Amino acid sequence: MKIAGWTLARAICGALALSAMAGCGNEQAPEPVASKREAMVSAADPLAVEAGLEILRAGGSAVDAAIATEMVLGLVEPESSGVGGGGFLMHYRASDEVIDAYDGREWAPAGATPDMFMVDGKPMPFELARASGKAVGTPALVAMLKLAHEQHGKLDWAKLFEPAIKLADGGFVIGPRLNASLIQYKAMIAADTEARAIYLDADGNPWPQGHTLKNPAYAQTLRAIAADGPGALARGAIADAIVASAQREPRAGTLQLSDLQAYKPRRLDPLCAPFRVYTVCTMPSPSSANAMLSILGLYERARPQPEGPSNMDDWAAYVWASRLSYVDRDHYMGDDRFITAPAKEIIAPAYLDSRAALIDLSKGPAAIPVGAPAGEELRDRWGSEAMQEHGTTHLAIVDRDGNAVSLTATIESEYGAHRMAAGFWLNNQLTDFSLEPVLGGKPVANAVAPGKAPRSSMSPSIITDKEGKLVLVAGSMGGSTIIASVSRTIIGVLDWKQTPQEAVGTGSFFARTPEIIAEAGYVPAPTIEAMRQRGWTIVEGPLWSGTYAIQVTPEGLIGGADPRQEGKAIALPAQP
Repeated sequence: MKIAGWTLARAICGALALSAMAGCGNEQAPEPVASKREAMVSAADPLAVEAGLEILRAGGSAVDAAIATEMVLGLVEPESSGVGGGGFLMHYRASDEVIDAYDGREWAPAGATPDMFMVDGKPMPFELARASGKAVGTPALVAMLKLAHEQHGKLDWAKLFEPAIKLADGGFVIGPRLNASLIQYKAMIAADTEARAIYLDADGNPWPQGHTLKNPAYAQTLRAIAADGPGALARGAIADAIVASAQREPRAGTLQLSDLQAYKPRRLDPLCAPFRVYTVCTMPSPSSANAMLSILGLYERARPQPEGPSNMDDWAAYVWASRLSYVDRDHYMGDDRFITAPAKEIIAPAYLDSRAALIDLSKGPAAIPVGAPAGEELRDRWGSEAMQEHGTTHLAIVDRDGNAVSLTATIESEYGAHRMAAGFWLNNQLTDFSLEPVLGGKPVANAVAPGKAPRSSMSPSIITDKEGKLVLVAGSMGGSTIIASVSRTIIGVLDWKQTPQEAVGTGSFFARTPEIIAEAGYVPAPTIEAMRQRGWTIVEGPLWSGTYAIQVTPEGLIGGADPRQEGKAIALPAQP
């Protein structure tokens, strides 16, 4: 990857030489070969994958295919993402190895206040805060995708919406995942007039598996976006519907047309760090994906010679690295337009060295203190909080020119704020802020403020070798578990030599708090018991993973699609 005329790989190697870290000496990585003819889409639903492939067949770029794929995902897995939400996109350009980061994170409206989720001095129960107009941030996904398309698109903007419009008008067959979701959220859907008309039958029951579901209102919205771009969501009938839904009681929000019109997406420099002989690039603030990079850096230090998922020292190193990284993430990270967020300091080599010195693979810690990557003054300024996010979707794409997209999109919780407008669900992204603005007598870095973006865990990632060649595209859904899922997948592919499919399907541990979650049904019982014997408090539960990846190898592209969902990784064969 090139930044300001210098290759990042050279800069990292120089820094590593100074700090005597491994990674740029005699170690050799497999030489990636980015095919000029093969392409691939990996995403959470086969219909969405086919939409991306259709665009690639038509000569579209990775960004073109990502837009088409996501618009279909907003239709067929409406509980996870869509035009009423936001997202982050990482783009790799093969011609000059430049990586761009695109920020499509929602903003709090001008009328938001730090204590808007507080009632009688206590935080509102999450379920009430979530299902409210207060939780709705400015929809940002479409504006961000338009910016990326202006810089990296090849096909006409309007063409990219054709697959989703066709499916919304003609219908698609409900599969087991959506059917189960509709059953689970039946009461919520019935309470929203628009949602009831789409997802429930005349008797108020969810449409069954195998039913052909149509959403003509969503098709109309997509036609407006195809014609007018993000402006279709900022002024006119759709914008009016968004505001009316957000301002509806109970727990009405303050979102106004002026908030929709004020939102601006951003192109940012990626946040990058070394891992072995590779460079891992992901989103900067308002993402807290630096915690994912921190896990990789700490794991590398604790396991200079990793052996794989059957080795207990490897798992102990991963859990230790996760605990250290999440502690710092929960304390420091927020929107750096509003606070000092030490994203780079947390992944600085010297700081990672100091944190890695705390690791004892033979036993778990009694407690893990917050570090001071930017000094004690900044550490002592904030109170720690640990909000848990949910929902989300991810897709990975490599086009025939070797360009790549890693896109994570979300409406936050399942069905967002439980309010629809013009055929899509509105996000509840503002519950990703701390519901309490002050903890322990200190302000919280991730407190609500007008125009501020809530902290995110979304970690879409692009991994290159030391020459800047594409090696791996990865990302995941799952709220704060995203950081764990993405770091574990990268370790699986690059360290444990798993295929992407093996890596995304491997059960793992989620170590955000002292009570470590072992993924039920995926982590073997002997592994769980061995970790308990080392002193870790382990409980079994869901990991909320939905990880999608594409690896570039000399033999071609190899995809991985999370077996916990219905997604696929499908390649276009090499052209004759």
